Amino acid sequence: MSTTEQGPLLGPADIRDLAATLGVRPTKQRGQNFVIDANTVRRIVRTAEVGPDDVVVEVGPGLGSLTLALLETASHVTAVEIDDVLAGALPATVEARIPQKAASFDLVHSDAMLVRELPGPAPTALVANLPYNVAVPVLLHMLDTFPSIERTLVMVQAEVADRLAADPGSKVYGVPSVKANWYAEVKRAGSIGRNVFWPAPNVDSGLVSLVRRAEPLKTTASKREVFAVVDAAFAQRRKTLRAALAGWAGSAAAAEAALVAAGVSPQARGESLTVEEFARIAENAENTAEPAGNEPTDN
Repeated sequence: MSTTEQGPLLGPADIRDLAATLGVRPTKQRGQNFVIDANTVRRIVRTAEVGPDDVVVEVGPGLGSLTLALLETASHVTAVEIDDVLAGALPATVEARIPQKAASFDLVHSDAMLVRELPGPAPTALVANLPYNVAVPVLLHMLDTFPSIERTLVMVQAEVADRLAADPGSKVYGVPSVKANWYAEVKRAGSIGRNVFWPAPNVDSGLVSLVRRAEPLKTTASKREVFAVVDAAFAQRRKTLRAALAGWAGSAAAAEAALVAAGVSPQARGESLTVEEFARIAENAENTAEPAGNEPTDN
């Protein structure tokens, strides 16, 4: 790609020069793999259907590859970065490479899992190259914390993408699949090769599209109550639901009663149930509660 075609975006040489200037070495601990291909970030923006009216939140912007592509199109971009050096450098990168949009950019220097509010207008979209090691909990936290997010496109490890987008009955259908479906319609939106990253990861990546449900799931059970059922069902996924939910319900008999009342076979397994069926089980629970110290999981 020529410099003209690349425009203000970062290419391989730009990324390496910027990293060297900052003394940055990508760390496995934070799952840092920087995108070095301008075509890839523009493809992500197109696939996310980001338009001129969108307010985008990006998690883990790194050196700014995707940030700049988002700023080319979106009305406003807020990036959330935990790394001290990267967070300190990103505003200057934006100012230097796309100065006309610098006023449309905000940086939040924080762990995304701790973010409860964002500066500027409410986000309409989440677009991010999520670190592999925290992708699912970060995604679920952002969807839960910012209900104004209507569309999401995340780049994650291919295996994680498959799990998020899996349908009931699939071998990889599990906790992430069900919990993501609580918020949105989820589907695979493409694959990304290893050679567009520096350093190149040992795994392929995938794009996952999430479009928030037009209406919240119709259930009298709370999200926490439903997620407690999901966690219990997949904690022992090889067992029948009657056995797997015994601890959650207080006994196998109580679990069976809730399942029957919900119209779910006690002999079924969690991997065969939709999020709606998990919600019905939670609705029909009697005297159930999460055991002390049992925090819901995201994987």
